[in-house]
Amino acid sequence: MKKGSAQDSGVLSLKYEIRIAYRYLFAKKVEGGLSAVAWYSLIGVMLSVATLIVIQSVMIGFREEFVSKILGANPHVSIYTDTFLNGKRIGFDENLQSSLKEKLNTIDGVEHSFPVILENVMASTRSANSGVQVFGIHGPDLMKIPLIKSPESVEGDLKDFSRGVAIGAALARHLGVSLGESLRLISPSGAKTAFGITPRAIDVEVSYIFSVGRYDIDSTRVYMPIDKAKKYFNRNNTIDRIDVFVERPNSIEIISDEINLAIMGISETNFVLWNWKQASNSFLTALDVERKAMFVIWSLVVLIAALNIISGLVMLVKNKTQDIAILRTIGFSKLSIMRIFFFSGFFIGVLGTLSGLLLGCTFALNIHEIQKIVEGLFGGSIWDPQVRYLTKIPIKLRIEDITWATTVALVISLIITIFPSYRAASLNPIDGLRNA
Repeated sequence: MKKGSAQDSGVLSLKYEIRIAYRYLFAKKVEGGLSAVAWYSLIGVMLSVATLIVIQSVMIGFREEFVSKILGANPHVSIYTDTFLNGKRIGFDENLQSSLKEKLNTIDGVEHSFPVILENVMASTRSANSGVQVFGIHGPDLMKIPLIKSPESVEGDLKDFSRGVAIGAALARHLGVSLGESLRLISPSGAKTAFGITPRAIDVEVSYIFSVGRYDIDSTRVYMPIDKAKKYFNRNNTIDRIDVFVERPNSIEIISDEINLAIMGISETNFVLWNWKQASNSFLTALDVERKAMFVIWSLVVLIAALNIISGLVMLVKNKTQDIAILRTIGFSKLSIMRIFFFSGFFIGVLGTLSGLLLGCTFALNIHEIQKIVEGLFGGSIWDPQVRYLTKIPIKLRIEDITWATTVALVISLIITIFPSYRAASLNPIDGLRNA
């Protein structure tokens, strides 16, 4: 019975402490409530938490969108020969291609593989010129590249690929060509004559225009039927590389080792494997480091905003000196007084964090509409795809990012209220009554 009564008394005491803290928090300034500084700190916590959530969502969205474009428009592994002649890598002949594809088809996790010819040339029309990458590829293999088969936007049909070339939408806009029109491709690796090397030129029809959502791909890439590419680049039935798509691209290191073991010893030629992580490693690492650094920096901003809570609580303690003395006189312990002011400060942190959470998620989910409004008000564009490669602001809200932002804000708010609360509990009640 006594133990139960003590527990009930403790619960009742905690209930009164919370009620008193609530009254202090929402009391008018003339009644000695929290000052405007405390409310400014609430707004500061709210904005900093919201910004932290938006930044993390945009940065993880940028990374995942960038990776999805890499995996959807580029091979997961490319196989090259390790042999050079006159400074130029020797390609694969037909026999070596057949042997490689036969071996690759026996490896679990390999979806498909296909031969590719790759050259850098100049694309030209009457209105503009541009450097492009020409990929010689079979039509059925092109249809197996996810973001080429099902891009963000498309003009034409891949069934017509054999009668022309497929080009990126940004490149088509720059050159001023549309579906069914022609453009000229000029290769610097032309025929040798008595007067030097003559550039090789060919006029091709645009039969397919795609947009995968990555500016560097949409503005530079041209796909050409491989038979036409062999003739144009004078390949003599050789290709530059074998591209491979796999089922689990995130485990590409393991599959690359399996591929390397499987193709070893096929011929006297050595092979080099280059996977998507190796190609984009420095960029993806930079994104991860930047995202973590921004989290730390904006956590410090949350700390700076929460520091204002101390100012508000110190002023509240000063205004409530007489109340503290009376509460101590009627039986409230030092711990109870400390909890009262702790709750007052912590409520500010909780309210600021929850309102920041709501504001940040709302902003993140409607960022594209907000972007349109800002661009409409001020003109111009706030998102340049030529710099950021992606055609729109990527956003991805993750539970773990929201949880981390919320936890950091709440922990900072909790710690920051301890000092002024302890100071309030340390006041001598006699001094408080004497100064009343």
